[in-house]
Amino acid sequence: MFSRLFRKDRRKQIARRLYDSLVRAARSPEFYGPKAVEDSVDGRFDMIVLHAVLLMRRLREGEEAGRDLAQLVFDVMFDDMDAALREMATGDLSVGKKIKIMGEAFYGRAKAYETPLSEGDRSALAQAIERNLFEESPLSAEVCDRLAAYALDSAERLRDQPIESLLAGEAPRYARL
Repeated sequence: MFSRLFRKDRRKQIARRLYDSLVRAARSPEFYGPKAVEDSVDGRFDMIVLHAVLLMRRLREGEEAGRDLAQLVFDVMFDDMDAALREMATGDLSVGKKIKIMGEAFYGRAKAYETPLSEGDRSALAQAIERNLFEESPLSAEVCDRLAAYALDSAERLRDQPIESLLAGEAPRYARL
């Protein structure tokens, strides 16, 4: 009985490690700047979502254990988003609404990226990035193309990474921008 409780706690720790790794990758300074992603709350959210989508796609290939871990990473991510909003002095009544909007944004982006990522279609992925990310601060076609190339390279590196290593909590291997 107790072993199941401890196993779940261990899986949540692994999910936390994977989430922390994807956040570190998403916060890499190469993504931000005048000819890149705006270093803002929205820009950072969008980069975290891009990295999370890539990781969760790969985890879902790990059968039930991978799907469960992908859900735990998602849960950790939105717990972190909730805490961040509260730290930024967002009113308690509006946090739930903002989290709901963020969740919808995540699922919308994940859906928009799925086919181009599956087909390795850089042009379609760049268009999806342009259309779905950074609506308030549009990115140039060049930046969207660079992000699409990065995402496809990262998806390939994640595919090459043994699923067992991710399930054990090894940091995801993203490409370099």
